[in-house]
Amino acid sequence: MYSTSLLRMAARAQPGTFFRANGVRNITPRSSNALYAVPAMMIASSGSTSSAFSTSIRMRSDAHEETFEEFTARYEKEFDSVQDVFELQRNLNNAFAYDLVPSISVLVAALKAARRVNDFPTAVRIFEGIKAKVENRGQYDQYLEELKPLREELGIPLKEDLYPEEK
Repeated sequence: MYSTSLLRMAARAQPGTFFRANGVRNITPRSSNALYAVPAMMIASSGSTSSAFSTSIRMRSDAHEETFEEFTARYEKEFDSVQDVFELQRNLNNAFAYDLVPSISVLVAALKAARRVNDFPTAVRIFEGIKAKVENRGQYDQYLEELKPLREELGIPLKEDLYPEEK
């Protein structure tokens, strides 16, 4: 609606309404219908002190740096309480968004949650996420070795096994 209001004001305005000769924007609209021209003025004139939208984030004063152990415990608990695919994928996106690779216990909880909600594609994608987060192939192989028994138990193949690359 805001862009439509500006279009209406531009169509109705006289030349020079938007810009003065010195290039400074004219703040007060000269249109006959000022309510359509500047919706922000309606908010300011309504007497409310707070805006409906904010451009800044409120910071909590009691926020502290989370340790890796706290991160691990929090995400294990999150994955243990997952009840649907949306929660699983949201938690995975949040866990992989940090500048670290989740621990084995978090990945085990995520894989079990994927099995619990019967989401095969997400289980395969967990291993793709690990591959993208680690620094080198050796680290990825260590994760695969550690998770191999669970992967075999749950029947989760790797993307490399499903789609071998042709050379």
